Amino acid sequence: MPRNLIIRGRCFEWGQRTYLMGILNVTPDSFSDGGEFNTTSAALVQAQALVAAGADIIDVGGQSTRPGAKQITLAEELERVLSVLQVLRPEISVPISVDTTRAAVAKASVEAGADIINDISGGTFDSEMLPTVAELGVPIILMHIRGTPQTMQQQTDYQDLLKEIYSFLDRQIEVATATGIDRDKIIIDPGIGFAKNYEQNLEIFRGLRSLSTLNCPILIGASRKSFIGRILNQSDPKARVWGTAAACCAAIFNGADILRVHDVQEMRDVSLVADALLRQDA
Repeated sequence: MPRNLIIRGRCFEWGQRTYLMGILNVTPDSFSDGGEFNTTSAALVQAQALVAAGADIIDVGGQSTRPGAKQITLAEELERVLSVLQVLRPEISVPISVDTTRAAVAKASVEAGADIINDISGGTFDSEMLPTVAELGVPIILMHIRGTPQTMQQQTDYQDLLKEIYSFLDRQIEVATATGIDRDKIIIDPGIGFAKNYEQNLEIFRGLRSLSTLNCPILIGASRKSFIGRILNQSDPKARVWGTAAACCAAIFNGADILRVHDVQEMRDVSLVADALLRQDA
């Protein structure tokens, strides 16, 4: 696996410590914080708080990808994301990622100062995504999914879950590199909760190390998700912080390099202790 990646002058040294991606949803309908940060002023305050709490990357999303989320128009997504980036970029020094499946949003976002593209479809929803990212020269996060956020929860019938996730990611890494994306700029994500049922989410954690032979940094996004709510019998996503902490710790011990989280301050404590216990060179 590549030992490091330079993004906006910051060196991400894979294997040395866990990095935190702070979630900034600028949507009215995200499952946990929809409507809280969908004005530019609220988004800026939240981004600054995430950085102060220890976020290494801020991930901006203008389209909710929760199960059943309605697809918005390209114009709506561009307006949401670009208005926030224009306010954030002059004030935020850490790398900014944009969570999108549309090549046009990726291109406009990077031109507005974004540094990373986070594509929940692994480059499959928009045939122009991978060539566009190759042209832009930025890192991309390729996530595993089946179907779309509207249909994915009806597509959980796997013969061999981890093998199928591995095969999908392996294929998309090949497609990405063939279009000109530097392999060292590819990060993979098994897609917790995306076309996965409760038992399958747990299976991903237990078998996460099987993805390490793809030789890409691994991102895990388990923060506040419904499988944690089921374990805790907790319907309020914001009351799942301790459960998220346990999932994050498990992810680190099973090979995760980046954690995509809402509660950065708490997960920074988790990752610092887990790294000290796990990584001898920490």
